[in-house]
Amino acid sequence: MKKIVSIAVLLIIFGKITAQQDSTKVYKKRVLETTEVDFLTSYYVQDGTNASVTGGIGNEHLTDFTPTIIVSIPLNADDVVTVDAGISTYTSASSSNGNPFDGAATANGPTGTPWVASSGASRQDTWASVGVDYSHSSDSRNTVWNVDASFATEYDYSSIGFGGGVTQLFNEKNTTVGVSAKVYLDAWRPIYPTELKAYADTNGNLNDGFFQGVTILDQNGNASGNWRPANGFGLIQDKSRNSYSASFSFSQILSKNAQLSVFVDVVKQQGWLANPLQRVYFGDVPNYYIGNSASIPNYTSPTNTDVFQLADDIERLPDSRFKVPIGLRLNYFINETFALRTYYRYYFDDWGVSAHTANIELPIKISDKFTLYPSFRYYSQTQADYFAPFDENLSTSAYYTSDYDLSKFSANQYGFGISYTDIFTKFHISKFGLKSIDLKYANYKRNTGLKANIVSLGLKFLMD
Repeated sequence: MKKIVSIAVLLIIFGKITAQQDSTKVYKKRVLETTEVDFLTSYYVQDGTNASVTGGIGNEHLTDFTPTIIVSIPLNADDVVTVDAGISTYTSASSSNGNPFDGAATANGPTGTPWVASSGASRQDTWASVGVDYSHSSDSRNTVWNVDASFATEYDYSSIGFGGGVTQLFNEKNTTVGVSAKVYLDAWRPIYPTELKAYADTNGNLNDGFFQGVTILDQNGNASGNWRPANGFGLIQDKSRNSYSASFSFSQILSKNAQLSVFVDVVKQQGWLANPLQRVYFGDVPNYYIGNSASIPNYTSPTNTDVFQLADDIERLPDSRFKVPIGLRLNYFINETFALRTYYRYYFDDWGVSAHTANIELPIKISDKFTLYPSFRYYSQTQADYFAPFDENLSTSAYYTSDYDLSKFSANQYGFGISYTDIFTKFHISKFGLKSIDLKYANYKRNTGLKANIVSLGLKFLMD
């Protein structure tokens, strides 16, 4: 009898423990309560006169439309899977001039110009990407780890990425430390400037292939068969471009009104880091052209519509690059109407580029549902060791580029946004309730003359 009573007592105790555990499981707050769906889209347009495909001068007009969908799905109370898929479809005057020779023919052969978009195959393309992230939170919600993988492709490039990280909360969740790492294994499908590819295909025979029946002109407009790529030209052999990065972040709540965050990234890139479509012109070798000889003296003016300078080489850069950005964020809640978000980043690399970025945003809550977001961003950078403007690089250099993204410049960006939030998700589309709408506009200007405008729209839905 005593044995039966003992067993009964143990069963009762075990039942209570199990019930308590089940109760914990039932009432544990979920990391993500329901499936969330974000629809994001943006439209970007730019204009400038320093096209890198045509050696640092030329039409930089570009438009880009980027729709993206992000779906976050709670698998249980602790685990969330996020799928991010998007495309970027663009048209580029600069890229189109990989093959500029589609103008009206002259007595000298085809014509082209760096100032007018060509109808070549590289004029437009679509970049597509998909990424998957899996994250797990501990029962205490003080530890979160994640793993992710991604794939992206466009007409001349593809990328496979994977990574992971851990975030730890301390001090009653007032302090957060995070570490993560990512690897991108990329590959070129090289597209070359037409004249250089034709030269390689015919082993330098200027009476065959593309060059057959085409008159090459010297600087004085006279027919000449002396053009050659300055250092010879061969197709690139190493088509890989791999990136490895490690990140560290620290966040601290300083008071009920202020939060400070610091991050450091270390990035190592290896492989073919130049763009094989981008031309370079040397100042210490003669210039040669195809097209209308009368337009040669006017070559660098946008009024030139019918002559094109043959490339001396493609952009060539070191096969490794080490980059370190260090950032700081300080957010301050002023009152029920105003908040202040500030950001500063210092960047440096072993190509000679160092940069400063400063950003300030002032959210203004004008009602329970609407918030305004005026912002300003300033950026400046030094010139890379290998940059020179159009026709100023030297053929004796090991590395060279005329890509103005690697030049010395400063830029200002003014932005304004409006956000609508409805925590009750009253508006529905099928089983999804609309939680928020974000609409933003930004105007960007470089002191080199590049100008851009971007409009972005974001919609967040919650599944009922």
